[in-house]
Parts: sequence; C-alpha cells; structure tokens
Amino acid sequence: MVKKIVKDPLFLQQKSEPATTADKQVIVDLLDTLEANKERCVGMAANMIGVKKQIIVVAAGPFMFAMVNPVITAKKGEYKTEESCLSLEGSRPCTRYEEIEVDYLDENFNKKHGKYTGFTAQIIQHEIQHFSGDLI
Repeated sequence: MVKKIVKDPLFLQQKSEPATTADKQVIVDLLDTLEANKERCVGMAANMIGVKKQIIVVAAGPFMFAMVNPVITAKKGEYKTEESCLSLEGSRPCTRYEEIEVDYLDENFNKKHGKYTGFTAQIIQHEIQHFSGDLI
C-alpha cells in the first residue's frame, strides 16, 4: 500500500530498530511507495513512511530491491557530495564512498552480501543513514 511521506524532523531523528519477519508488510509498503514516487525518488527508508525499522528500498535502473537490517561492512573511495531527501526540504553536504559492501537480509529474510558502486552505493548509504536519526 502506498503510504504518506513523513516530513517531521523530530520523528526522522529517532533511531530505527532491527526488523523481524513480522515487518514483511513494511517491505511491501515501502516498495509500493517508492514505485509511486519513482519520478522524484530513488530510495526510501522505513522511517520515511512512519515505521522505525531498519528496512530500505532502492531503485537501481529499472529494478527495485529491499534490504532488511543492512550493515555496511567495507567502504573505499571517500568523496564529498550534496544530497536531497524526499522527507526534507533542500539539499545538504555529506560524505559518501564510491564502493561499499553490505550484509543484509532480502525481502524473504535470506542472508545476502552485496558489493555496490557509484550511484547505487550512494543511495544505499543515504538510506542506511536514516537508521541513526542523523538528518541528511
């Protein structure tokens, strides 16, 4: 189900908790909401739809995928950039990495490990940052 985008900074600054199999509907809702906003959004974290769980969804070209409880395990190629967020007005400076490795669970809660580069890596880093409550 497509959900409303949360824009309340006080809510967005709260830390997210690890997701469990009881949160499967959140994955569906996030994918639906990302699809509905694909013209202006390339990734979402669960707190953007009002759920403080460690779930993100990413649009990489024509594909959309979920990452549950993702943890960045390696990173290299630090660079500075500016990003915007569907939940916030304007853009902000940030530090990202050109290449990352991530351990996560897929939408069926199977363990996965992925290596990502470029813009997809940047999206994943942005969305994972939402878990800490640090506004981008």
